[in-house]
Amino acid sequence: MIEPDVRLDVEGWVATVALNRPAALNALTIPMKERLLEVLRHLAGDRGVRAVVLTGAGRAFCAGQDLRERLEPGAPPLGQELRLRYNPIVEALRALPQPVLAAVNGVAAGAGASLAFACDLRIASETASFVLAFGRIGLVPDSGATWTLPRLVGAARAAEIALLNDPVSAAEALRIGLVSRVVAPDALAVEAAAIAARLAEGAPAAMTMSKRLLGAAFDRDLETALEAEAEAQQAAGSSRDHAEGLAAFTEKRPPAFTGE
Repeated sequence: MIEPDVRLDVEGWVATVALNRPAALNALTIPMKERLLEVLRHLAGDRGVRAVVLTGAGRAFCAGQDLRERLEPGAPPLGQELRLRYNPIVEALRALPQPVLAAVNGVAAGAGASLAFACDLRIASETASFVLAFGRIGLVPDSGATWTLPRLVGAARAAEIALLNDPVSAAEALRIGLVSRVVAPDALAVEAAAIAARLAEGAPAAMTMSKRLLGAAFDRDLETALEAEAEAQQAAGSSRDHAEGLAAFTEKRPPAFTGE
């Protein structure tokens, strides 16, 4: 049986999406991108999934675009490829109602780095690294990197990463805030599962609204952000999950959120 190039495994409330071309460092092909988008769109409508982990099989997270595919006759123009495949993937990642954790197990290069940047949280193996690398082949950062990276590490650091094309080690990524945790390689899957389980224990609607508020933070002034918080809090405060949270607090027990 041939393994799919994008694996989806669901255990409890947590879905793990694994890019699965380990021999090619999970470099992205057209069928792989189409499958990834299909998986993300499926997860968006799955109320049984409350947290998503995105990772790579083998020793890499994702090496970005498979450049051999770009050399094939009839390869679509790059702008078309971005609009048809890469941009919808990034938009789908950002639009997922569930929080998404990137578990970066090795190199995340080019569009692979962009995918990690588009997730809500990132943890990394000690052997992981991030490199945009577009400039090395005469291209510009894409797949949302020019939008996500400055928001994660600031304008000056983002410019250095994008223009100098030097790899960022896991330790440096932690220092500059690109990732929130760095763990030993053999502990990454366990740590990712533990974080995802904690995310999945939260009230789903409140988690989605929190994600949306944080995602819009750099595009709003304070007055607009305050009003957006008030609207979201009104909705959250009217939910059954809020009532359950209050009851659990009073009764000194863990809450059992249902998403209602």
